[in-house]
Amino acid sequence: MNIYISGSMAYDRIMDFPGRFSDHILPDKIHILNVCFTVNGMREKFGGTAGNVAYSLSLLNEKPVILGTIGKDYANYFEWLKKNNISLEGIKIIDEEFTAGAYITTDKADNQITGFNPGAMKYQADFRLPKANPEKSIMLIAPGNLQDMANYAEECKNKGIDYICDPGQSLTAWEKEPLKEWIEGSTMLISNDYELELVMKMTGMNKKELLRLTKTIITTLGEKGSLISTDESDIKIPSAKAGDVVDPTGAGDAFRAGLLKGIATGKDLETGAKMGAIAATYAIEKYGTQEHSYTYEEFNERYRSNFGEM
Repeated sequence: MNIYISGSMAYDRIMDFPGRFSDHILPDKIHILNVCFTVNGMREKFGGTAGNVAYSLSLLNEKPVILGTIGKDYANYFEWLKKNNISLEGIKIIDEEFTAGAYITTDKADNQITGFNPGAMKYQADFRLPKANPEKSIMLIAPGNLQDMANYAEECKNKGIDYICDPGQSLTAWEKEPLKEWIEGSTMLISNDYELELVMKMTGMNKKELLRLTKTIITTLGEKGSLISTDESDIKIPSAKAGDVVDPTGAGDAFRAGLLKGIATGKDLETGAKMGAIAATYAIEKYGTQEHSYTYEEFNERYRSNFGEM
């Protein structure tokens, strides 16, 4: 199956502050805040919604096509993608911008301060979908350039291609009617429980009403698993057992990769969500969103040990 992933490409610059932010912020002086946190160094990791999902899909023996933009500092990321057999055909280089970057500083109490530069993500990828068999194609529209998100949904509708709405961090940029139009006609809406509440508030629709716009709603619930909702029923999917939890960042993107693998191989949604749960366990066992690694055989064995045979 042709799997298209629309979303962001980014570098995550991760820093640790060896103290507590609260010790250096005076509550009565917040209106004139001026602080500097000296960190213990910086680690650069590959990230972005499209990059993260595509990476986990490559571990699952799929060949996804990323639709997104990247900046003039693309060389290291392209080398990484090539190493993992991920196509570059849908990635547009923006020569006058840097790649989108998240600058994340975490203190000893696990509080975070993040600065985000959208960089190349301010530009559209403008990739046109080939005349592929709609029955053998699916697209995940993840957070990225907002116009791309809207345009790809419209293109999928026109070409009869199933697409999954994954609004995530983009929600604050949407208006009510465009958001409803984006979701309407999709095969699925996927989000965590907080994001789903925000979607309902923004659209003025409850869950039952949203299911008139999309066929299925999958809600991820962290360590509580996930919930598959359709007009007929709600199916609770348990989480899978992980080893040592090092960093929960990237679990959601890995979940989406496992789910897409299930869909691509003709599994039912319940099995697909369980595959997503397994993929998420690998991500949280490593620090960073593309640091985990496994073979498909190892993945299947972990699936069997958690859920039995597929």
